[in-house]
Amino acid sequence: MAEEEGSDINGGQASMDSTESRWVFQDEDDSEIEDDDEDDFLSHRSTAVDGLDSEEDEDNAAQRLIRTGPRLDSFDVEALEVPGAHRSDYEDFSLGKKITLAFQTLGVVFGDVGTSPLYTFSVMFSKAPINGNEDVIGALSLVLYTLILIPLVKYVLVVLWANDDGEGGTFALYSLICRHAKVSLLPNQLPSDARISSFRLKVPSAELERSLKLKERLENSLVLKKLLLMLVLAGTSMVIADAVVTPAMSVTSAVSGIKVGVDAIEQDEVVMISVAFLVILFSIQKFGTSKVGLAIGPALFIWFCSLASIGIYNLVKYDSSVLRAFNPVHIYYFFKRNSIKAWYSLGGCLLCATGSEAMFADLCYFSVRSVQLTFVFLVLPCLLLGYLGQAAYLMDNHADADQAFFSSIPSGAFWPVLFIANIAALIASRAMTTATFSCIKQSTALGCFPRLKIIHTSRKFMGQIYIPVINWFLLAVCLVLVCSISSIDEIGNAYGIAELGIMMMTTILVTLVMLLIWQINIVIVLSFLVFFLGLELTFFSSVLWSVTDGSWIILVFSIIMFLIMYIWNYGSKLKYETEVKQKLSMDLMRELGCNLGTIRAPGIGLLYNELVRGIPAIFGHFLTTLPAIHSMIIFVCIKYVPVPVVPQSERFLFRRVCPKSYHIFRCIARYGYKDVRKENHQTFEQLLIESLEKFIRREAQERSLESDGDDDTGSEDDSSGSRVLIAPNGSVYSLGVPLLAEFKDTSKPILEASTSEEVRPVTPPAEPAVPDTEQSLERELSFIHKAKESGVVYLLGHGDIRARKDSWFIKKLVINYFYAFLRKNCRRGTANLSVPHSQLMQVGMTYMV
Repeated sequence: MAEEEGSDINGGQASMDSTESRWVFQDEDDSEIEDDDEDDFLSHRSTAVDGLDSEEDEDNAAQRLIRTGPRLDSFDVEALEVPGAHRSDYEDFSLGKKITLAFQTLGVVFGDVGTSPLYTFSVMFSKAPINGNEDVIGALSLVLYTLILIPLVKYVLVVLWANDDGEGGTFALYSLICRHAKVSLLPNQLPSDARISSFRLKVPSAELERSLKLKERLENSLVLKKLLLMLVLAGTSMVIADAVVTPAMSVTSAVSGIKVGVDAIEQDEVVMISVAFLVILFSIQKFGTSKVGLAIGPALFIWFCSLASIGIYNLVKYDSSVLRAFNPVHIYYFFKRNSIKAWYSLGGCLLCATGSEAMFADLCYFSVRSVQLTFVFLVLPCLLLGYLGQAAYLMDNHADADQAFFSSIPSGAFWPVLFIANIAALIASRAMTTATFSCIKQSTALGCFPRLKIIHTSRKFMGQIYIPVINWFLLAVCLVLVCSISSIDEIGNAYGIAELGIMMMTTILVTLVMLLIWQINIVIVLSFLVFFLGLELTFFSSVLWSVTDGSWIILVFSIIMFLIMYIWNYGSKLKYETEVKQKLSMDLMRELGCNLGTIRAPGIGLLYNELVRGIPAIFGHFLTTLPAIHSMIIFVCIKYVPVPVVPQSERFLFRRVCPKSYHIFRCIARYGYKDVRKENHQTFEQLLIESLEKFIRREAQERSLESDGDDDTGSEDDSSGSRVLIAPNGSVYSLGVPLLAEFKDTSKPILEASTSEEVRPVTPPAEPAVPDTEQSLERELSFIHKAKESGVVYLLGHGDIRARKDSWFIKKLVINYFYAFLRKNCRRGTANLSVPHSQLMQVGMTYMV
């Protein structure tokens, strides 16, 4: 799982410039050297350019506190290259675009909550039958305040602001927390990741002791890290379960309205029609959010207008005294009269707030403002009028409570409204399906879900996706649910379990965001947590009491999805840790020499691996298996960092693994969880080689500056700004500007790295070696071009894991069977690369864990 640590607890070093000096322990895990065991070749000048740094010395060194020099290594300089943060896709829209976006928002986000009037009162009064008009007003008051408190206050006014640069959902909250505290269970973090322009890290200040203590507690407790991950996985499993039960509930309740208009229709016919509608619904999912959302947005707008119109009609015709329900005292009277039955009805009351999580989970498709404005000025007023109108009708027609909505429709408008209701139900069913696609993509990028084929349905908005396997899987489970549980009441109870599971996880995660990132008053945080978590637990106790009715199916389904995600994460973590332990030592590389103990054939070998530090063990397997190895080797690590988007100019980070004569580099290709890896292998190769050449030129330029500076070591003006660093984008950094302001000892080179050895004084050469540097640069660039012309070969190592014979039985079962099954059936890395077989070499390796 590719999550990142945020700042360092000791003074917030993640917010430092990469050149800022600081006191460090040389063997600390989060030092400014990104590779614990891999110092780049830019060490001491006394070892010359081709000197080989020891990659293992740091692991074995005694802990010594030293003052580091300003570090500007290859990873840090590239991470500082782009000063501007990534901008949202939706910032610069015209008024017409915003109106179009509002229609799409209706079609994708609000369909679920918009169709809740179809079944809310029906389910409530099936558990607490109407014994008088006061019961109607009490139930209405309960619905109104649930609608106001959960969707409006909690989600629209609070939770939507906890988005991760426009991304919503449980995994977006998790990635946001991961950037501010080291809660990742996978040790593949690099300090340079915090310098991605879209990282937007806000380090807790020293004054806010509460935030710092919480951060330290999270970082130092493995139990809390695992608990946090389990909460996120539980919330995601509930999202997937919600995507099953939402279509079942919405479509079945809408189709059942036919029984009001045609008495001869039986429940079996309703189920058959619902199955047909569901098949059609999931079949059109592949056409994408933009196309479908724009097409059905006007239809849902008509639906909301119909709700408001019918509500106003019933208020005028029947009983406008239901407006008394805005007085919350009627909730107390409702519970006083009905006691246990009123508590049972809470499960039905919650259905008015279903779809609240979709507003947050589907945020990646739309902007925060478009969701907020559409809900406050259109969706909420229409829903309130719709519920008021149904209650006004029920004041005079207690017997029609089982089909409250369809019975309250004026006779002349019944069939048009029935048609619109079924269209709206189909639209509503897409809300959690699109949210599920988004959550699964995020969880896959963060290493918590097996890799699947993802299709991007919009060229403009990269967050709009479609996952075929998940789409048809959800359809199959949904059909089983509809056919096995045909009762609206039982499906409604299952619906409540799924929704409340998501809501509670979101409440806990947003509370962490408030404490750690927003850093607001503790009283406000505790009020939010106690009030909303208490409210949701009260609702949850009601739906759990009826779990034996058939809604247990959803609980079992959620547990299965949770186990799939947890086993995948557990296996991936074990595999990564084993690869770290078995990486090749630099002593071995020294012994092999620049030819690596074999023949170096012309060409470039891109060795894909998951390690961000060290030389992978699979490379040794290639050396012993193949008769020759390529003249240039690049270790490529595709790494997902916990940000939505990594700008293309910040995509590749390079480091020289060995001296120049070895021609071995490391490249970390960084992607956000919202990024699209859409480039073909030729484009990827071209971008990679261009970035490598830029790195080598920068490297030579920096060494040239070092040589210039060493000629003037006795000058008193060196520390006042005469030394400069010219970045590839043309920016000029001098020692007088903040980037290098704290660097005063000009006898040390700018590119000096803090290593596990004592930092020895550097003896400057007798004369500058600029001409030699330029010649060396041209020779190396020429070598790269010749290697590129000879061809690029992809070296893929498939590392599998098996449990040791002396392992526990449960571990053997999980690793050897469950994880192995998931790994065998997930999407292989070669599928994403689109590499011809003639350019592909694969070697298998099994690790015992």
